[in-house]
Amino acid sequence: MQFGANISFHILFPTISIALGWFLLFFKIQFNRTGLEYWQEAYQFWVKIFALTFALGVVSGITMSFQFG
Repeated sequence: MQFGANISFHILFPTISIALGWFLLFFKIQFNRTGLEYWQEAYQFWVKIFALTFALGVVSGITMSFQFG
């Protein structure tokens, strides 16, 4: 039961990280194409959330590896 809860908790973070990676790429490309500052601001805001979700995914993945045995 604990392993199922950990898997359910863990799967959220890699999927959010993958999706945010594509959004960050889009924001960066739009900033480079248009030069509008709000694309850069959006990128800087979401990159912090990306780093947080990536770190939480790593931490929950490490605990999952201990549960494997």
